Amino acid sequence: MSEAPAAPRTASADRAREHGIGLLVQPPQPRAGWRVLPARVVAMCAVELQKLRHDRTELYTRAVQPALWLLIFGQTFTRIKAIPTQGIPYIDYLAPGIIAQSAMFIAIFYGIQIIWERDAGILNKLLVTPTPRSALITGKAFAAGVKSLIQAVVVIVIAALLGVALTWNPLELLGVATAVILGSVFFSCLSMTIAGIVLSRDRLMGIGQAITMPLFFGSNALYPLSVMPGWLRTVSKVNPLSYQVDALRGLLLGTPAHLALDFAVLLVAAALGIAAASSLLGRLAR
Repeated sequence: MSEAPAAPRTASADRAREHGIGLLVQPPQPRAGWRVLPARVVAMCAVELQKLRHDRTELYTRAVQPALWLLIFGQTFTRIKAIPTQGIPYIDYLAPGIIAQSAMFIAIFYGIQIIWERDAGILNKLLVTPTPRSALITGKAFAAGVKSLIQAVVVIVIAALLGVALTWNPLELLGVATAVILGSVFFSCLSMTIAGIVLSRDRLMGIGQAITMPLFFGSNALYPLSVMPGWLRTVSKVNPLSYQVDALRGLLLGTPAHLALDFAVLLVAAALGIAAASSLLGRLAR
């Protein structure tokens, strides 16, 4: 009785035998070179923003304070005309400052979140991955920038409803978004740097509350430099918030601004903030 003919081997099986079993289990080639850091920054930023899908109440509640500043403070001081504002209504002058303020208030307490991650054991797990510390910090900082950008859109809508004469030029609005994100990157990194020094949520909360209002009032958000006393003018000139407000005011309202200097200061401040927070991240995890 003749034997049944053997089934022909498939081409894929032949190739697997030729190259060994490694062909079947070979992992994908990892990104190399300059692509590694941007990819991991984007991944960390996406992880941070995923939290908004589960709890959006932060965005809603944080919209209350800037709305009150524009509705009450802005309209009241527009009526009394107590502050010189280069010939524009005070509420128009105030709106860019409130955008910067609301973005700063979101970012300045970002260190509390990283301390919570340390206490929950998440930070130690992130630090043992191949992801550079600078990528972890940068991803979190840009996530703070995106959250602040959402807040800025809310403030712009409120200001438009109140009759503030804002620009709708796409390029200028892109510049506004860039200024908001860069400012938020710096202030979130400042918060994470303080977290790496104090190592405690309670201490960070106290320091954050102690510096937010001086940063706000020590800038040109509420009044121009010309009405400040000399010492406050000096403080304002070293305050990154002043450069952010100047850029926002120039882009949104078309007032005279020093955009090249403003963005240069914001870029340098953001880079220094990322470097400082990254250097202290290991201390926070210990």
